Amino acid sequence: MTPLRQRMLEEMRLRNFSPETQRSYTHYIAQFAKYFNTSPENLGVEAIREYQLYLIEDRKLSPESVNCFTAAAQFLYTITLEMPWSRAHFPRQHVPGKIPVVLSPTEVALFFQHIGVVKLRAVLMICYASGLRISEAVRLKVADIDSSRMVIHVRGGKGAQDRLRTC
Repeated sequence: MTPLRQRMLEEMRLRNFSPETQRSYTHYIAQFAKYFNTSPENLGVEAIREYQLYLIEDRKLSPESVNCFTAAAQFLYTITLEMPWSRAHFPRQHVPGKIPVVLSPTEVALFFQHIGVVKLRAVLMICYASGLRISEAVRLKVADIDSSRMVIHVRGGKGAQDRLRTC
């Protein structure tokens, strides 16, 4: 492991970044360095811009993916390498809003009828009714469900956050 990667990982751990964010950031920076065949320490703002255009035009990545690279590059240069660059040096792609597909009550009932395993159906129904992520729903305990108040206590959700969800 290079000293730069080690330093970047340490900086992310100091800020309590999730393991998935650490993996993602190091992946994007490794690909960036590989594209230019040199350490990111030797690259600057123009290289970031060129790589963003490569991701958009050649790799045809989504705006969300390009923005993930941009966040990783911003962290690397402003935090790890302590460059005095502003947010303006790291342009972000506009992410268009998406209108969700809303199923009719009949379509929802039909969907749940096709799930033969009762345990899986219960997990999916909880996700659907409360907006939980699958990973949050499968970690639920009976004690986390307050039926009288119609509230679910989600422990260690995204970002290791606890929260209450109404049903």
